[in-house]
Amino acid sequence: MDAASSATVFIGDELTAAGFRLTGIETLTPAPDEVGTTLDDARKRARLILLTADLARHVPPPVLEAALLEETPVLAIVPDVLLRAPLPDLGKRLRSVLGIET
Repeated sequence: MDAASSATVFIGDELTAAGFRLTGIETLTPAPDEVGTTLDDARKRARLILLTADLARHVPPPVLEAALLEETPVLAIVPDVLLRAPLPDLGKRLRSVLGIET
């Protein structure tokens, strides 16, 4: 990473970004059709990316899945302050993968 790198980048709506901005985290508030490009850019320069669940819905599923599986940078899907989009139920997904639940 170069001098323009950020330790953490938040990608989401303006209201939620305001809270993250207060902590000194770099925040990006792209339009829904720009989320994929913004995520690609952040992946090149951040160690941790926080992406709201609402905007994650606008990233093509294969791209999002690949980004989530990458070791670095770490990508975490987080709720926005208004809880507009539910977070994935990771417990249910794990039970499904293990064959415990369909």
